[in-house]
Amino acid sequence: MFKKKIFVLCLFYFFSIIFCYAEEYKQIDFITAVEIAQKNNLDIQVSQIDVSVAKNDIKIANRLQNPSFSTFWNFGEAGKGNPNQIGLSETIELFKRNPRKNLAKTKYKLAYDNYEYDKFNLKMDIAEAYIKLVIAKFILKRYEQQKQYIEQLLSTANKDITKDKQVNNTMNLIQSRIALNEILATVNKAKAEVKIARIEFNKMINEKNSNNYYDVKDIDINNLNDIIKINIPILKGTLPPFEQIKEIAIENRYDIRIAKNQIDVAEKNLTVVVRQLVPDLEIGSGYSYQFANDSDTNKFKSGAYISAGLVNIPLFYTYKPEIKNAKLEVEQANLNYISTVSKALKNLEMSYEKFRMARVNIKYYNKNILQDTEMLFKNFEQIYKEKDVDFSDLVSIEETYYDFINGYSTALLDYYIGWIDFLREVNTENFVISL
Repeated sequence: MFKKKIFVLCLFYFFSIIFCYAEEYKQIDFITAVEIAQKNNLDIQVSQIDVSVAKNDIKIANRLQNPSFSTFWNFGEAGKGNPNQIGLSETIELFKRNPRKNLAKTKYKLAYDNYEYDKFNLKMDIAEAYIKLVIAKFILKRYEQQKQYIEQLLSTANKDITKDKQVNNTMNLIQSRIALNEILATVNKAKAEVKIARIEFNKMINEKNSNNYYDVKDIDINNLNDIIKINIPILKGTLPPFEQIKEIAIENRYDIRIAKNQIDVAEKNLTVVVRQLVPDLEIGSGYSYQFANDSDTNKFKSGAYISAGLVNIPLFYTYKPEIKNAKLEVEQANLNYISTVSKALKNLEMSYEKFRMARVNIKYYNKNILQDTEMLFKNFEQIYKEKDVDFSDLVSIEETYYDFINGYSTALLDYYIGWIDFLREVNTENFVISL
């Protein structure tokens, strides 16, 4: 009796944990997932700080030199007939401030493009994780429906064998049991796939509050385009050849724009370094005076002075190593740009071909075939009862239907993920292919 109570308490505790854990799931739409992820993503926060730093660097680059305060005193016999001075001096940079400011502006543009690139990639990651979780839940739901139907078949086979113990009915019962065991294993695997997809989805969101655990809303997989809010080409019509969209796609890529900006940064940095060869101008002015005992007229004298001179004259050090490095950086940036464009074209073409094939495959699962198979699936048990169709045909039709559903789900997943991969390569979520 005591063991039975312990067993009941353990069961109660186990199911309480399950229900509490399930309650932690909060279903959210795609837009909300993106908003939460952008707030929580550390890479984006770092990129955002880089933008703020680069913006401040523009003000730093535009700075003026602070003035210097100085005095000049004469003592003893040296002070006879010589004035004392007190005043300010200022170093004026010649031909350096504007190049430095232009360099800072280009670095700001580079930092901002990196920030936008990180946000875009995160949104595509969320879209991919969202779609995978939606379809994983759809597949699980279909397998659970299949499990229920096989259980019905097993019940029917059990009833038949109690009425008439024929060999065929016994075989039907065995066949149903085998099918049920197979689908139970498949359902468990599908549940694991849902959990993995949900973990990946939450990994992308990266919620700081450990008590929040998110799930996607239950939606029709055929309306994912409206839910994800990404412009996916319709299935009708023919995709234009790759050459027609290549140039438009290349213009949108963040990595190519970033590579161009890196060339601009390197060239402007070279200008800044070369301008170090120009001396700076130092000017000063102030108050000049003599005390009466130091004056040749024995009277207090006062006046003013001005001064001018060149400083930082590149006589002993001519910045040759810095200039050589700056030129090498320009060469390096140009090579990086060529490499980036070459890789972009290859990756873009591969993603285009992948999406094109996924689009071809999804067409095999058109709406009419899907409706026909669903109708067949819903009616074949009644056909079995009324027309005495062989039991093995029922199992065969059932397996064919779910093979079709799984193929459709896989093809749909490949279609959506293929387009998201293509958008990753063109670096925009609003890319339009005219059919």
